[in-house]
Amino acid sequence: MVKQLLILLTLIQLSFFTFTQSLPNAKNTTRADTLRGSITKERAWWDLKQYELSVSVNPTKKTISGRNSITYEVISEATLMQIDLQRPLKIKKITQEGKNLKYHREGNVYFVKLKKKQTLGEINQIHITYNGKPREARMAPWDGGFSWKKDELNNDFIATSCQGLGASVWWPCKDHMYDEPDNGMTIHATIPKRLMAVSNGRLVDSLINDKTNTYTWKVVNPINNYGVNLNIGNYVHFGEKYQGEKGELDMEYWVLKQNLNQAKVQFKDAKRMMEAFEHWFGPYPFYEDSYKLVEVPYLGMEHQSSVTYGNGYQNGYLGRDLSGTGWGKKFDFIIIHESGHEWFANNITYKDIADMWLHESFTSYSEALFLEYFYGKKAAAAYIIGKQKTIQNKSPMISNYGINESPTNDIYNKGSSMLHTLRQWLNNDEMWRNLLRNLNSEFYHKTVSSKEVEEYIAQFLGLDLNSFFNQYLRDIRIPTFTYKIENNNQLLYKWTNCNKDFDMPLQVIIDGEKQTLKFNKNQEFNSFKLNSGKHQISVDPNYYVFIEKWK
Repeated sequence: MVKQLLILLTLIQLSFFTFTQSLPNAKNTTRADTLRGSITKERAWWDLKQYELSVSVNPTKKTISGRNSITYEVISEATLMQIDLQRPLKIKKITQEGKNLKYHREGNVYFVKLKKKQTLGEINQIHITYNGKPREARMAPWDGGFSWKKDELNNDFIATSCQGLGASVWWPCKDHMYDEPDNGMTIHATIPKRLMAVSNGRLVDSLINDKTNTYTWKVVNPINNYGVNLNIGNYVHFGEKYQGEKGELDMEYWVLKQNLNQAKVQFKDAKRMMEAFEHWFGPYPFYEDSYKLVEVPYLGMEHQSSVTYGNGYQNGYLGRDLSGTGWGKKFDFIIIHESGHEWFANNITYKDIADMWLHESFTSYSEALFLEYFYGKKAAAAYIIGKQKTIQNKSPMISNYGINESPTNDIYNKGSSMLHTLRQWLNNDEMWRNLLRNLNSEFYHKTVSSKEVEEYIAQFLGLDLNSFFNQYLRDIRIPTFTYKIENNNQLLYKWTNCNKDFDMPLQVIIDGEKQTLKFNKNQEFNSFKLNSGKHQISVDPNYYVFIEKWK
């Protein structure tokens, strides 16, 4: 446990959820960026149906070898296919219907020349054999790849993580988020005999050999590429049943043998999480694949039906309350946050990483909703407001499309504050809950764009939210409630530091009484009649806006 704690203490020094991996810079976009981040013509003509990945892991040499069979549907005729696999891994052979195919490599992309005529509507397969020494994670999960670690008993403790970096860092695939395998995925993992391999979905087969074991995991639902993971260790298993909205849900836990007793206590938060999030978001989206928590040698990640955990069996974020209010110590941050991604990331998935706020803003907000479910609205509000101290407002929450450019960290806490602000505007808690649930049913197992979600929210709530979303998602300025008092009986006010058409209503406390003020779109002063006296003006802190007295 000492080594793991040292890792955790090192991670504390990192800024909250900072991605340190090397990502493209939009100002110097390269062809490699475009090949990685856009829907190229070599990707667009075929639709993923299923992956079957077999991978053998050699911990001593830190190498892997494997084969991926890709089933796809032809949706337009073509002869050139793009397959992604990152250096230093190499493809050794590609076949279709028993025939070797020619291919050439350009950086981390392989262009495959198909011999067979690709007929519209046809279901075809290709088989890719590969091997090599995969990129080693420098600081998982932010800078991903393979984590080759040892546990405190000197057993191999290995895991993959690859958000942003891409699944092609360890297996060949169509490495773009817009397309998921409609019929899921099968993962065969061959590892040294003394260890256990845990992946996504359900364990359907175990093959015990003299020196190795092969474990087969099957996912029946669509799955995003970075949600696929492989975890290897001296694992033991325990589980429980949860009576949820869609019936009985298997909740499975895989932890290092020496941590079993701690896990049985700490993982009680998983059932509480499921109760709260099914209330807010609707049924857990992957009943067929079960829910799992899997211990790993890094902090954690939202791998679909295989949520990874490395928070040291303690409440908070590595033991800290990120809000500074005390409420963040009421739950295990990694269990709650990463599991929230099952709804917002794995169920509803961005098509382009530029829209990553769809994952992180809603999931950061889910932490507060967990608190609200068990401790009330005041606790949730205090938690959200407390985390605003990390917001930087240096770049918009939506980044550049088509180049795999990661957005600002503000997608976490600014994003959750944006959603909390929208909830105040709506001022209807039941409708807000219905919105969250309907988002998860409307976009069930789908990839989406920010615009699609923005338009759906506006239509569902019956509000014109164009200026609202443009302000918070595409602008770094925070709307400022600017006011002055004239003749001791008139409040003049307007929005400043914002787009000219920003007109969100605002709840303001005037002399101890809450008033809802409306605004025009031309940023001219509006007026509100005051009683005579000495006036105290403040803004409801549940709105993420600034306040300024006109000078």
